[in-house]
Amino acid sequence: MSVTPSVDVVCLGESMVTFVPSRAGRLADVPAFRRTIGGAESNVACTLARTGHTARWVSRVGSDGFGDHLVDTIAGAGVDVGAVQRDPHRPTGVYFRTAGERATTLDAAQDRAEVVYYRKGSAASALSPALVRRADVWAGRVLHLTGITCALSATCKALMRRLTHREPGRPLVSFDVNHRPALWHGADPWLLAELARGCDLVFVGEDEAQAAWGLADADAIRAALPEPATVVVKQGAAGATVFSGGERVRVPAPAVDVVAHVGAGDAFAAGFLSATLRGLPLRDRLRHGHLLAAAALIVPGDLAPPPARAHADALAALDDTAWGRLRLGPGWTDQGRDREQEAER
Repeated sequence: MSVTPSVDVVCLGESMVTFVPSRAGRLADVPAFRRTIGGAESNVACTLARTGHTARWVSRVGSDGFGDHLVDTIAGAGVDVGAVQRDPHRPTGVYFRTAGERATTLDAAQDRAEVVYYRKGSAASALSPALVRRADVWAGRVLHLTGITCALSATCKALMRRLTHREPGRPLVSFDVNHRPALWHGADPWLLAELARGCDLVFVGEDEAQAAWGLADADAIRAALPEPATVVVKQGAAGATVFSGGERVRVPAPAVDVVAHVGAGDAFAAGFLSATLRGLPLRDRLRHGHLLAAAALIVPGDLAPPPARAHADALAALDDTAWGRLRLGPGWTDQGRDREQEAER
């Protein structure tokens, strides 16, 4: 069975209402929080929609006000939410966090952000093969998944096994490992590698591969994941390396005046996917990933306005010397949009 693509990318996974602090400090000391949203897959969908692609988000939310907020916010970014189910018996997940960086290992958690999830028994944790229609998830040129989903419940794990099973007619399946140590107590994170091997495009951080699988570097990761056509290894501020079609390409990341790290990995995936959909060469796919990650790094929340496409294209086309001198700080994404608005006048 094949489905004619109706959108560029379908993203499946849980999104939650996020409460971010009004000031720095421990959760115990923060007096008030601002409501926003957070979810790796919906972050990717929103960013792709804002860069001019068509995107669909597939998930479940509660029949509550938080579910309304999620659906309205994601739809407001231009994402198709027609396949989102409402559950009258289970709530929408929420979480609270401080302003620091997410930990990639349990040992590092004490030195990084506090994140407290209230997602057990959420509407999205009931996602299952029986509740998700193939026509909905195969409706895009790309189906984007993350390793968060498989850790939410047994039915979510079964769904992820089905969606990463290689079969004729499926779209290109993209998988961001997104190892969250807190979700893997008593479970073997090698399941993430097993799922990744069934996908076509895999994103994984070098640090999370070390934490989850004990793999030391990009070459070891590629050796452990030979099946995907493309493997992208994110190396933090140092850059990223992509393996695809016998090529190995590494691109350094530009210098960024970081405000917060939350959402940068999702933005990187969106940038790489956007450039992939446009058929750009591997170097430029990595550069677009870095640029959209830089847009996320200069704001405190999960979602950031991306640069105008023409502005991103111009930066991605810089020669290696100019790219190496690039430094991006708050406000850099406005430059291209301002020029576009002037041209429209």
